[in-house]
Amino acid sequence: MTTLRVATSQPRGAHRRIGGLGLRKARSGRRPRRADPEKGRQRLRRALVGWGFASPFTVLFAVFMALPIVASLAMSLTDLRSTDLRNPLAVQFVGLRNYTRLLSDELFQRAAVNTSIFVLVGVPLTIAAGLAAASALNSGLIRLRALFRVGFYLPVVTSIVALAVVWRFLLDPQAGLVNNLLRAVGVVGPNWLNDTSLALPSLIVMAAWRNFGFLMVIFLAGLQAIPAELYESAKLDGAGRWQQFRHVTLPLLRPTLLFGGVVTGIGYLQLFEEPFVMTQGGPLSSTLSVSYHIYNQFGYGNYGYAAAASYVLFVAIVALSVLQFRLLGSRD
Repeated sequence: MTTLRVATSQPRGAHRRIGGLGLRKARSGRRPRRADPEKGRQRLRRALVGWGFASPFTVLFAVFMALPIVASLAMSLTDLRSTDLRNPLAVQFVGLRNYTRLLSDELFQRAAVNTSIFVLVGVPLTIAAGLAAASALNSGLIRLRALFRVGFYLPVVTSIVALAVVWRFLLDPQAGLVNNLLRAVGVVGPNWLNDTSLALPSLIVMAAWRNFGFLMVIFLAGLQAIPAELYESAKLDGAGRWQQFRHVTLPLLRPTLLFGGVVTGIGYLQLFEEPFVMTQGGPLSSTLSVSYHIYNQFGYGNYGYAAAASYVLFVAIVALSVLQFRLLGSRD
C-alpha cells in the first residue's frame, strides 16, 4: 500500500504537463480529415446547374461582345483595309502606328476638339437644366406637375432622328420658327447650322433640351429622398434658400449628380446622330465628332485606323468617368 501511495502521489502540475504532452502528441499525430466525396459531387452538380442556366447569356456575350472586342483590338494593330478582305494574308502587323497617325491627323484633332467642347459645355448645361426643373417641380410652386413631367420627359423617348429633323427646320434661316420670331422683333437671324461659330452651340442646345428631362426624373427622385427635417433644421438656424441648397441639397444629392454626370458624359462623348442628321459634320468640319469621324473612316475602308480611333474614344470615356468619380464620389 505504501508503494502504491508513493507512486500516485505526484504533483498536479506534472499530470497536467504529461497530459498536455500527450494531447499535443495525439493532435500532432492525427491525420487530416478526408473530403467527403458526396459533398464534392453536390458542389459540382450545383456549379453545373448554375453554368447551365448562365450558358445562353455566356455564349451570346462571347460571340457578339467579347469576340468582336478582341478582334477589333487586334485589328487596330494592323493595316487592314476593305481591299484586304479578299486576301487576308496581305494584312500586316503595324503595332501602334495607327495610334501615332491619330496624333498627327488634323481631322481627328478637330473632331476631338469639337467633342471635348460638346462635353465640357453640354454636360454642365444639361445637369443644370435638369436640376432646375427637378427643384421647381419638387418645390410645389408649379401646378399640374404630372403634366410638366410628361412634357419634359417626352423628348427622351422620342426618336433622335425625328427630333434632329424638327430642329433642322426650326433653325432654317428662311422659314425656320426661330428666325421668324427674331424678325418679329426686328432682328435678322443668322444661318444657325451653316455658321462655323454657331453650328456646334446649336447642337449643344438641342442635345441639352433633349436630355435634361431624363436627368430631371433622376434628380427629382433624389430630392424627394432628402428628409424634410433637415430643411426645417436649416431654417431654424437662419439658413436661406441658397444656403439650404448649397449645404443640404447638394451634399445629399452627390450620388445622384454622379450618376447623371457619368451617364450624360458617356452619351455626349459618343455624339453622332445630331451632326449626322443636321449638319453632316459641317460647315468646314466644325461639328465633326469623334464618333462621326470613326464612322467615316470605316466607310472609307480604313478598318485598322478606325478601330484605333475607337479605342482612343474608349479610353477617353473611361478617363472622364474616373474623373467624375473623383470629383463627385463619396468622400467618407
